[in-house]
Amino acid sequence: MARFLRGIALLLALASPAWALAPTPAVIATPPQPQWKELSLEQQKVLAPLVRDWDQMENFRRKKWLGIAGRYQKMKPQAQQLVQKRMQQWAAMTPEQRAKVRSDYKAFSQLPPEKKAEIHKKWQSYSNLPAEDKARLKRGEKPAPKVVAPIEQASPALSPATVPAAVSGGETAR
Repeated sequence: MARFLRGIALLLALASPAWALAPTPAVIATPPQPQWKELSLEQQKVLAPLVRDWDQMENFRRKKWLGIAGRYQKMKPQAQQLVQKRMQQWAAMTPEQRAKVRSDYKAFSQLPPEKKAEIHKKWQSYSNLPAEDKARLKRGEKPAPKVVAPIEQASPALSPATVPAAVSGGETAR
């Protein structure tokens, strides 16, 4: 019996640090957020792409989306369209895809500013590609080679005959 009690005591001693771990700050700090049916009509309209996932969403994520919905009316129409597009993309993702996006975002946010600028520059280059080149890259192919215009002949105004010859001693002809 004493051996059994020592075993239980050892188990409790080893497990107690795991119980002492506090939940993440986001979970602690976020009070319960409204269910979908409790949202105002305006909030439901703005957050419509998230209707399917709303009631299963964590409170801190609901709070984030409610903050976006609260700022929505003050946004320019172009920004509103972008928010709607991104919400639709987010709603279409699987939980695994969302986890990957979150992980990538976290990794990106921890990069030094120079590396962020480099990635931003590459993204801008990619964004400016024609759709067919983007499709090639997604398939793992190289984009179509750029056709470069041939170099033109030097204009007569800059031909060697029109440039004054140097005189010895570094002076030019007068």
